[in-house]
Amino acid sequence: MGEPPHTQPIVISVEKLSKTYASGFRALHEVDLEIRRGEIFALLGPNGAGKTTLIGVICGIVTPTRGRVLADGHDIVSDYRAARSKIGLVPQELSTDLFETVRATVSFSRGLFGKPKNPAHIEKVLRDLSLWDKRDSRIMTLSGGMKRRVLIAKALSHEPQILFLDEPTAGVDVELRRDMWAMVRELRKTGVTIILTTHYIEEAEQMADRIGVIDRGEIVLVEEKTTLMEKLGKKQLIFRLKRPLERIPPDLGGRGLELSNDRMQLVYTFHSGRGGSSSIADLLRELTDHGIAFDDLHTTESSLEEIFVTLLRSRS
Repeated sequence: MGEPPHTQPIVISVEKLSKTYASGFRALHEVDLEIRRGEIFALLGPNGAGKTTLIGVICGIVTPTRGRVLADGHDIVSDYRAARSKIGLVPQELSTDLFETVRATVSFSRGLFGKPKNPAHIEKVLRDLSLWDKRDSRIMTLSGGMKRRVLIAKALSHEPQILFLDEPTAGVDVELRRDMWAMVRELRKTGVTIILTTHYIEEAEQMADRIGVIDRGEIVLVEEKTTLMEKLGKKQLIFRLKRPLERIPPDLGGRGLELSNDRMQLVYTFHSGRGGSSSIADLLRELTDHGIAFDDLHTTESSLEEIFVTLLRSRS
C-alpha cells in the first residue's frame, strides 16, 4: 500500500448523525466524521461520551435517530447487508457460544456473512492470533486473553475492509496487547482501515494516524496526531541552577520563566513549533548575561493524555 492515508478515498462517511434513546438520553448529536481507507483512527473520550454508540450505529447495531452513514459507499440502513459485510467488529464483551470450539465459531462467523468456506483463511487468522494450537478447544476452557483473541478472529473471519476495535485491550495482558498491535499494523499494510476506541491514551499516541475526541455526544476535534501534539503540546526546558536564585530578573519577566520553590530550578515553557530553537538560544544568552549559571538542563513535553484532559477541562 504505497499511498499515505490522507490521499486515500473516504471509506466511512458520517453525516449529521444523532441518536436519542427512548429515555430521552441524547447519546450523539450532529456528528460529522470522515475516515480514509488504510488509516488507523483513534476515538478518545470519557465514559459515556458516545464512543460505543457511534461504533454501534456505524456497524448497524444501533438505529440512528437522524443522519446518514456510508460504509465503503453503502448506506448502513438502506443497504445494510452490503455495508455490514465490509465491517469487522471486536466488541468489548464476549458474546459467543462457550461450548463451541475455536475453529467452529470462527468458521461460523464467516458463514454468517455469506462467504464461502475458506479453511486456509481461517487457519491464517488463527495462526496470526496464536490460536492455532487451541483450534479444537472449547471456548469455555480458554483464558480471558485467549477469549479476547477469539473475538478478534471472529471479526476478521469474513475479510472485512474496515475493522472496529472497541476498547480492545481493556484488562488484557501485556503480551496480548503487543500481539494485537503487531497484527493491527500488518492489517493496515493490506489496506484495512482500523478504528479503535481506547482508554489507554498511550496506545492512541503510539498507533493512530489521526485522533478524534468525542465528549457528551459531540465530536470536539479531529486532527492528525502529530499536528495535535504540536498544536496543543507543551514543552518545558528545565535549568538546574548552580546557586539559588532569589528572584527572576525583571527584564526576563516577559519570558514566561518560573522559579521553583527551592529556587534551584528555572522552568521555561514553550509550544512546539513556535519560535523554537532561536528563542531558546536568545534565552541562554540572556541568562549568561545576567550571570545565572546552571549545571544541567533537560526538556519535558506533554503527553497526549495531558492534552486530552486540558481539552475536556476547557469544555466543562
